Amino acid sequence: MGRLADRTALITGASRGIGRAIAERYAVEGANVFLTATNHEKLEETRKLVVGHGVHAHCHVADVSEPSSAEAMVNAALAWRGGLDILVNNAGIHIPKPLLDYALDDLDRIMRVNVHAVFQLTQLAIRHMLTRGVGKIVNIASTAGKWESPNQAIYNMSKHAVVGLTRCAALEFADKGININAVCPGIVEGGMFDLEKLAASYGATKEQVQKAVVSRVPMGRLVTLEEVAHLAVYLGSAESDGMTGQTITISGGMRMG
Repeated sequence: MGRLADRTALITGASRGIGRAIAERYAVEGANVFLTATNHEKLEETRKLVVGHGVHAHCHVADVSEPSSAEAMVNAALAWRGGLDILVNNAGIHIPKPLLDYALDDLDRIMRVNVHAVFQLTQLAIRHMLTRGVGKIVNIASTAGKWESPNQAIYNMSKHAVVGLTRCAALEFADKGININAVCPGIVEGGMFDLEKLAASYGATKEQVQKAVVSRVPMGRLVTLEEVAHLAVYLGSAESDGMTGQTITISGGMRMG
């Protein structure tokens, strides 16, 4: 019996990176996983990894930035196995640019995926979890949601919003058996950050940016996908029943607190 045995988890952005790593680690711990993203082929790759651990998995293509698509996705997840124990809000996008180069379209796109979707899915999940008197919501935020950083102002805005939502929602439902916490990774090896795009925003090479990033990490390396996934398992399990409203940094010591 794993730490998440017989639980059902909905994981957004499960086709790659942190989302895929969380899906596989949840499967190892016994959870059945409802996998969502916009790319069916990549989702199917995740599903094959997951079912290899002897659990059930289902792929559902959805664009969480579209309210009707997000709602249909949650309804499908609830119908799949008769309920939902864990929601992992992982889907997100990152568009690095100097502040004055951003357009309002960039703001709209990032906020729809990184904030509006997290808000809507959290609402939908809580309404269901209230009928059961128990539930876990794990939001994948970022160190960008706690501190400043150049050339990604809108991304930072969106992750600050996720951190704020996590704390407020956790407070409102702390006495209802629903735990809501956030993981705040730094730059993760194999994660969503496209170092080439980030380098272009600085007018540097990918190698220069990677070297500069690693030089700021006291551990001397980037955090791995698996390390973030292990933290998501803890927050989805009974081991974290006494914890809510927390934003846990995992950055190799680059940011402490």
